[in-house]
Amino acid sequence: MQSFRTELENPVVEQDIINLEKKIRAFREGGIHEDKFKSLRLARGIYGQRQPGVQMVRIKLPFGKVTFKQFLRIADIADEYGSGNMHLTTRQDIQIHFVSLDRTPELWAKLAEDDITIREACGNTVRNVTASPTAGIDPDEPFDVSPYAHAAFAYFLRNPICQEMGRKFKIAFSSSEKDTAYSYVHDIGLIPKIDTVGNRGFKVAIGGGLGAQPMLAYPVHDFLPEDELIPFIENVIRVFDRYGERNNRNKARMKYLIQKLGLEEVIRLIAEEKKAIKNQYYPIDRETIALPTIPSASLIEEISDTDLQHYEHWLKTNVFEQKQKGYFGVYVKVLIGDIKTDIARQFIQLIKPLVADEIRVTQNQGLLLKFVPKANLPALFNALNSIGFAKIGFNTVADVTTCPGTDTCNLGISNSMTLAVVLEDLIYQEFPEFAFNNDINIKISGCMNSCGQHGLAEIGFHGSSLKANGKVVPAVQVMLGGGTVGDGLGRAAERVIKTPSKRATDVLRFLLNDYKANSTPNERFHNYYDRQGKDYFYQLLKPLADLSNLREDEFVDWGHEETFTTAIGVGECAGVMIDLVATLLFEAEEKLDWSKQALNNQSWADAIYHAYSTFISCAKAMLLDKGVNSSTQIGVIKDFDLHYVQSGEFTLPATFSDLVLEINKQEPSESFARIYIERAAQFLELTKSKRETVLQ
Repeated sequence: MQSFRTELENPVVEQDIINLEKKIRAFREGGIHEDKFKSLRLARGIYGQRQPGVQMVRIKLPFGKVTFKQFLRIADIADEYGSGNMHLTTRQDIQIHFVSLDRTPELWAKLAEDDITIREACGNTVRNVTASPTAGIDPDEPFDVSPYAHAAFAYFLRNPICQEMGRKFKIAFSSSEKDTAYSYVHDIGLIPKIDTVGNRGFKVAIGGGLGAQPMLAYPVHDFLPEDELIPFIENVIRVFDRYGERNNRNKARMKYLIQKLGLEEVIRLIAEEKKAIKNQYYPIDRETIALPTIPSASLIEEISDTDLQHYEHWLKTNVFEQKQKGYFGVYVKVLIGDIKTDIARQFIQLIKPLVADEIRVTQNQGLLLKFVPKANLPALFNALNSIGFAKIGFNTVADVTTCPGTDTCNLGISNSMTLAVVLEDLIYQEFPEFAFNNDINIKISGCMNSCGQHGLAEIGFHGSSLKANGKVVPAVQVMLGGGTVGDGLGRAAERVIKTPSKRATDVLRFLLNDYKANSTPNERFHNYYDRQGKDYFYQLLKPLADLSNLREDEFVDWGHEETFTTAIGVGECAGVMIDLVATLLFEAEEKLDWSKQALNNQSWADAIYHAYSTFISCAKAMLLDKGVNSSTQIGVIKDFDLHYVQSGEFTLPATFSDLVLEINKQEPSESFARIYIERAAQFLELTKSKRETVLQ
């Protein structure tokens, strides 16, 4: 299993950091085109901010796991390199903002000292592998999915099959049929199962996603044996890499590939890749994730009379008994996912004697503490309450999820962070009983891209704008009826109406008052929404969309003082297109070198895939010389045959398609790797020679 202990212990990490420093220097000196450099830094977790000259660094925490030491290390990094704030994300990462690009290699090196990476936290790669935060302690789980999530993270990190895909690729493991990791909106979603004879496996769905057009994942396996899990994921990624869209980034996700080719054809292509992968079976080491250090002594404290009711409510909404009897999991509600570093240090100091040394970041931007002895619960409550971390209502209506929105994101249209704070305060002040309702979730995104997961919320908002009186009004699109059904099934929220942002508070009031007045006893929100119908809610909220009676303050967004303007930058999360011929040929040479290195390391499958990428980069470069910009790798292969081989400009022993697509017709042996690499090298030389002729 790959380790990230320190740079000295892992030369791969050390080389990664050195390479990043070299790339930054080359970019500063004009040696790397901006688009190419953007792709390089994104794949290393470095994301451009709305504010010029600074970066957001995303720290990749597989399935949200972080130790006390790592948490403190990140706090130190946030102080030294960022703004003194740690932002918890909906994908169980931690982000640091306002970082200088030139300091990112040094930042990465310091993180690596404590087993933390930023590699492939952004960009067109396999993103952070997420899992239910309760994995390992969940009373409902058939087994702990943490080792499987870790295996997926380790296997695909730096894997040549997923370094330059058309878009990002997301994998989620839920701990039980309750599906608390939202498997149904992921490129691959997994739910643990045990068959009739006790074997472990997973229910598998593919092609889910949120974004501007939410799509629910398609079930493809009711039970995939555990040792076939990694090979299956590899097959899916290889198909996505070869057939996925690369020009129109709005269509460059797995869900659109299935929409384009059909599920049956995609499943056929997945099966076709099986022969070429390096492992037909991949046993999972179930002991990878060691049991955390559990507190050995109890700390008995009393709850003051003034805090007694608060404590009882906290027990009800934020605490549950683990499958390990006598121990409890405790959720910490973190307002808008932001933790100032001074509070982070106090937090660790306070909880250290009371809980196990393992924290999980949750999908709704909170934290989960584990293995709390029952006797320690009062002391833990007192400790958390002293720093404002004992707010009740975790994962209820009062726990609003939000992305950073216009605070830092280039794509943000309107403010989401301040709106989240305002809505939470409204719940506590006007609807305190809803702090116990975990049937409804409120989620907010600053734009339609759903980083705040509004598309899977019972009540969702995303940033937008309206025009009135010749001016632009900050607005929210109201989304209703989304959420988890269970066992891989979910619901995508429906767009109901758009209102000025400052009326989002009234939108929430209207909805909750109506739910209180018109729902039947114990009726779940999904049933209530379906019974009433979308038009009912449109009519209910329609008065709030009336722009004839706008107040002056409604032209100013939440958290701002100036009149609203739409100032959307160029987004980076969706991917980067690189179409420069010289850059592509340079990449081809680099990939051929990687191929030869992998061959020397006896990594036959990796060597073959790097050689395949060499073929693609060369062919794409030559096609661009003719003004042909193919949108998929399979399109590049076919177009090269059409424009070069059939015309006689390139003489090959067979068609280019036959030559390149040997990759999924041969097992990854040493003999095939050597032959395939030699052919890629010959093709590269032929391409360079042709290119020089064209230039002359």
